[in-house]
Amino acid sequence: MISKVIKPGKTFAGACRYLCADRMRAGVILSEGIRDYDHKLTAVDFESQRRLNPNLKSPVQHIILSWCAGEKLTDQTMAEICLEYLKRMQVSNTQFLIVRHKDRDNPHVHILFNRVDNDGRTIKDNFIGFRGKKIAQQLTHEYGLIPAVKKDLQRTKMERLNDYDATRYEIFQALNDALPKCRTFEELKARLEKEKIGMVYKYKGKTNEVQGISFVKGDYKYKGSEIDRSFSYGNIIKQLGQRREQSQRSVKEHQLSHGTAKDWAISHALDIARELLKHEEEYNQLPSEFLKRNRKQHRL
Repeated sequence: MISKVIKPGKTFAGACRYLCADRMRAGVILSEGIRDYDHKLTAVDFESQRRLNPNLKSPVQHIILSWCAGEKLTDQTMAEICLEYLKRMQVSNTQFLIVRHKDRDNPHVHILFNRVDNDGRTIKDNFIGFRGKKIAQQLTHEYGLIPAVKKDLQRTKMERLNDYDATRYEIFQALNDALPKCRTFEELKARLEKEKIGMVYKYKGKTNEVQGISFVKGDYKYKGSEIDRSFSYGNIIKQLGQRREQSQRSVKEHQLSHGTAKDWAISHALDIARELLKHEEEYNQLPSEFLKRNRKQHRL
């Protein structure tokens, strides 16, 4: 089985028309939250929900899952595989449409879903292509499907592209694991070096002012924002600052807690000292006549 992610689009009308208008080649096998019997109404339903998050410029996500020619799959089995695929892709609580096309020898389906979920939140698409390929490989093995064979056309370029994406994803994972444990760039650099990842700063003109950051592994170099927006130079500074603030708060809380215990110990020691001196204080407060009489008795 092969997963192919199409570049996200801005409107649903064209995608719905392409997928469903020709009923001779297309058949809806599963849908959620939409009217799937008319492609125009389907687009209207998708567009209605995307308005919950009008700032998202690319709400249309289109994915193709295809199997090898000769693979015998029922609509029910395809629907089951597609649902598991979406679950592992962390696509949930949103509208989707799954359509089977019959215009080619190899069985394949088109999955169309709304990146604006039912609550108006955005479904993230970080490394969606890379994750899709990995999940497709897992499902191929688990369902006993025929493994996909790579195309010979431009094979070298395809392998290079896969290496590029894979390395980028490895850096993403390393940063995701390391950054929450660091307070400074030096600490981050040390952790990344263990994963054979280097850091390169970009400076403003001929000054020492840092403008950006890149990460290097093997033959590939990526800007921080290319790895993920959260790993741009500015966002890394913010996250490191948050770690330092948390660390400082923890130290202050420990000092306050330790100081309170110390104050209690001093107070307790003073109470004991006062108790020991109590008899002497009471003696000094006795009437002078009694003290004189008591001293005379001692002389005898």
